[in-house]
Amino acid sequence: MSISHNSIHAADGELERLQREVADLIVTTLNLEVTASELSADQPLFGEKGGLGLDSIDALEIALVIEHRYGAKISSEDEDNDKRFASIRSLAAFIRDARTLKPALAEQAGD
Repeated sequence: MSISHNSIHAADGELERLQREVADLIVTTLNLEVTASELSADQPLFGEKGGLGLDSIDALEIALVIEHRYGAKISSEDEDNDKRFASIRSLAAFIRDARTLKPALAEQAGD
């Protein structure tokens, strides 16, 4: 199976768009005193040193909004949550992957 340069660029563009959306979602949902454009895609979401200083309640609020807006369910028991909530980039990648997984599963099921 070969991946074209166009599909790679499209995937990169989608991830960048999702990163901007996720940054805006975080700022809006949590009423942060920064703008989405001030956030780096790789900035840690948790921790005071270099991070936004979010806590578990903030993560829950973000997870609920992500599920509502994108249909990407984040279970509180999932062991990958630390990785998913590491940064804006990792949350955007999770959303992108969850969205592409759903059509593939529907196709396998014959929907």
